[in-house]
Amino acid sequence: MNQKFSPAFLISITRICSSRARAQLFFRAPIIALLVFFALPAQASPAAARKVIIDTDPGTDDAIAILLAVNSPELDVRALTVVPGNVTAQQGLENALKLASLANRCDIAVAGGAQHPLFQKLITAEFWHGKNGLANVELPASKCKADARFAPDLIIQMVHAAPHEITLVPIGPETNIALAVLKDPSIVPLVKEVIVMGGSISGGNVNAAAEANIYNDPEAAQIVFQAGWPLTMVGLDVGNATLFTRRHVEQLAKSHGPESDFLVAVLSFLVTLSEKYGYAGAPMYDPLAVGAAIDSTIVKAQAMHVDVETRGDFSRGETVANRTNEVERNVLHGERYIIEGLDKVQPNVEVCTGVDSERFMQLLIGRVQGK
Repeated sequence: MNQKFSPAFLISITRICSSRARAQLFFRAPIIALLVFFALPAQASPAAARKVIIDTDPGTDDAIAILLAVNSPELDVRALTVVPGNVTAQQGLENALKLASLANRCDIAVAGGAQHPLFQKLITAEFWHGKNGLANVELPASKCKADARFAPDLIIQMVHAAPHEITLVPIGPETNIALAVLKDPSIVPLVKEVIVMGGSISGGNVNAAAEANIYNDPEAAQIVFQAGWPLTMVGLDVGNATLFTRRHVEQLAKSHGPESDFLVAVLSFLVTLSEKYGYAGAPMYDPLAVGAAIDSTIVKAQAMHVDVETRGDFSRGETVANRTNEVERNVLHGERYIIEGLDKVQPNVEVCTGVDSERFMQLLIGRVQGK
């Protein structure tokens, strides 16, 4: 019921009641309260939490991203699907289960998926993440059990069970997502959005051209980028501007608990390693992708057509972005081509080009601290 009364009507009711005996007013007060209640504008109900599946290769920054996600009421984490990348598939599944247990979230499905990239050998990154992928911090054995389903199958089933409601957040190589699309292309129009941590339009971090997640399985990334669903790329362009510094570590360390203490150790490891190589802090690559799922206003994006290079000797794994969404039209005339105009190309990716770094840092710290 959303019936409304004019202010004049309410005033007249109040005056009538005030002219009666005080005893009578006592009995009329509940009636007035009801009238006022129905006169007030209907209050907006809280927005429903966004249903997400996080596809992950945990990984230090994956661990931070996962704990940010499960501590954010804006997100309803339905599953952690594990892909090899930072660590092997087996180590990644163990890490994901331990993180779910640390957060007391054994209700979240945790499933293993692909064991290697589609067409190349796996490259792992213990150099950056520690021998166990979690900054060499040993978490207790997990109380959670792995879901028996193959991760791409789980993704397919969950998308069909909640059409137009699931947001996929791949924060590792995109092998599992590509396998799901190849097995069941009908999921593409049923997915609400894909928010990818990967790529760059300003140079790479594994070499001059490529970002690590895309480089680890370029063919899978090209499948995901060209699938036709709404896709946001949270890449190095914004990740490299979002540095967790010693000041942030000290702020986080002011509160204690199993999750915050674990993340202080992980972030201290990352900041020390980053400083060793001349950086002011540790880039929050994967957590920022989760941050964009929580609050899209943290980042600014521009629509571009993006392809993934899968063949170049020096550019394999590069995300090649057309910033103007135009290409020259070259027409063959005899022995040469002549440029006869410009053709439009359809943007397929929202490329993040700006970020409110400090606002994101305070979101991350606050959520882990329970604020």
